[in-house]
Amino acid sequence: MDISFEILTLLFLVATAAGFIDAMAGGGGLLTLPALLAAGVPPTQALATNKLQSSFGSFSASWYFVRNGIVSLKEMRLAIGCTFIGAAIGAEAVQYVDAGILTSLIPILLLAISLYFLFMPKAKAHSGEAKISEAMFALCVGGGVGFYDGFFGPGTGSIFTVCFVVIGQFSLVAATARTKVLNFTSNIAALLFFIIAGLPIWQLGLVMAVGGFIGARLGAKVVVTKGQKWIRPLVITMSMVMALKLLWQQHHQWLLSMF
Repeated sequence: MDISFEILTLLFLVATAAGFIDAMAGGGGLLTLPALLAAGVPPTQALATNKLQSSFGSFSASWYFVRNGIVSLKEMRLAIGCTFIGAAIGAEAVQYVDAGILTSLIPILLLAISLYFLFMPKAKAHSGEAKISEAMFALCVGGGVGFYDGFFGPGTGSIFTVCFVVIGQFSLVAATARTKVLNFTSNIAALLFFIIAGLPIWQLGLVMAVGGFIGARLGAKVVVTKGQKWIRPLVITMSMVMALKLLWQQHHQWLLSMF
């Protein structure tokens, strides 16, 4: 498709802002996906192109956290493997299964996540003892949330973060770092299926990828320097916004009929 320079510039700026937000709290797709649709990209290609650009952003944040010693890929290899397999299965399953049930449940889950972060006690500065074994965490959380990301997607970062905090007993900074590694893993797994199907628009995706990469690097730096001060309110805000957006999409006709 033919895209003007002005539209490419706007998409680059949107992706930069989305990458910054996504590195800290997830939810960057709330900006990038509507922007792609507004640019006239068909829905399925918009989803695929959004996965392409978001993969670069999640890689940028992951790389920063790994390079600065906040997370070890060796320690996460089992969770990475389970997440990849789960996301691959989800990306395949979505072609055959009605996503309506998940569409109805996810806003409730996102509201619960935002309320948890709003009312939870002050997060620990250091990690504690996990409630389940590393293998069980990798299988249940990595595989389960990975499947969800490949199958549907909204709120994946928030779900991973709350699992790392509540079940894994990690500090908020450590949880955010691990979330980006698994988020990148699930993004890549789903993206491979989209590429095989020939869906991404490479020109748009790569321009936005540069913006997302830059924004994610800046966001990752803020996580390290500001930590809980910025992450907690952003997780609450993005979870609430995603939940309300999904609820509006599902029930806007009913809501409008009331007025």
